[in-house]
Amino acid sequence: MRLALFEPDIPQNTGAILRLAACLGVGVDIIEPCGFVFTDARLKRAGMDYLGAVSITRHSSWAAFTESRDAGRLSGNAGRLVLLTTKANVAYTDFVFDALDTLIVGRESAGAPRTVHQAADARVKVPMGDGMRSLNVALASAMVLGEALRQTGRFPATEA
Repeated sequence: MRLALFEPDIPQNTGAILRLAACLGVGVDIIEPCGFVFTDARLKRAGMDYLGAVSITRHSSWAAFTESRDAGRLSGNAGRLVLLTTKANVAYTDFVFDALDTLIVGRESAGAPRTVHQAADARVKVPMGDGMRSLNVALASAMVLGEALRQTGRFPATEA
């Protein structure tokens, strides 16, 4: 299981997602360009001392990310690309996740472009109340990742 951030805009959200990934043992793909310098103090503040504990793969572009995924598919190390989007018809709680899935989120300011929608193997949404547009990308990532890890039995082991 992995998380992918498509051209993230807000360093605090990226830091929070990286902290989430570190705590849950999930790797993260950062698809650049970012809307901030990756060494931004706000990213570090949100990620705290967890940033060193997360496996981050930075991709210089969407093309570089898809090339990396294609190579992974050839070696059997890449699963589906599951897009979290308000434009989906399937609630994340009704979706059956796989341990090799990569959950991808779009930019905070613009969502995911058509190319990402077209490349996604599946699209899921977080159901919301009437009139609500979207959740913070870090909150949506946490909710969906939690369900995906629960379904696949991939939560880190807890001590008794």
